[in-house]
Amino acid sequence: MSRKARPVLITNAERSQDDQLHSREVRYLLMMSFRALCLVAAAVLVGVHAPLLWVWIPICLVGMVIVPWLAVILANDRPPRKRQRGPAARQAPPAEALPEPMAIEPVRIIDADQ
Repeated sequence: MSRKARPVLITNAERSQDDQLHSREVRYLLMMSFRALCLVAAAVLVGVHAPLLWVWIPICLVGMVIVPWLAVILANDRPPRKRQRGPAARQAPPAEALPEPMAIEPVRIIDADQ
């Protein structure tokens, strides 16, 4: 038995702003938790003088420096708009929807010599 019954999706509308924000917040928290894990792992590895320390410390440092930058970029980025497919996407606007060109009237020039 499922915890929540999900409704059937019958529209191609995008997800709500609240849903998008929630998923970005969860992704940000997971990435920052990974950063904290890298920090703790680096501290433990240095404390126990692990073998191949010269390999593990740069890996942990990259995790501590690159992951926060990516977390902020991804948290502020919204998902791309979905491209509409099917007959509605290929349909041209009706001809009567286009405005008619305006007639150009001759311009009267007033000159000081006249």
